[in-house]
Amino acid sequence: MKEEVIDIKPFLIQKLKQEHCLWSYENDSIQDIPDDVLVELVMLYLDIDEINLLFRLFDYKKVKRAWIENVVAQGERYYNLNYFFAWYYFHAKQPRSYVKSMATRQLNKRLAA
Repeated sequence: MKEEVIDIKPFLIQKLKQEHCLWSYENDSIQDIPDDVLVELVMLYLDIDEINLLFRLFDYKKVKRAWIENVVAQGERYYNLNYFFAWYYFHAKQPRSYVKSMATRQLNKRLAA
């Protein structure tokens, strides 16, 4: 069976619109959403099937960087979700420690800026 070909970015944007996650964007500028923001919103508000599509749209390093900088950096609010991502997608050997250390690193970066 041949896999259905979809244009991933517009599909993810449409799913985010359906979930009312893009309320702050003008309709004309929605297609210009930055990649790191797209990764953040998909990881926070959509399901595993859509998150899996991120890894088809972007390379692993880009998704991981956006996750650390945009989702992990939000700290305790998404700790359990980040623990799952660290374990399931990024194969951290000690996911809890990894998430805490990445959150601390992001906080330190922001304080130094």
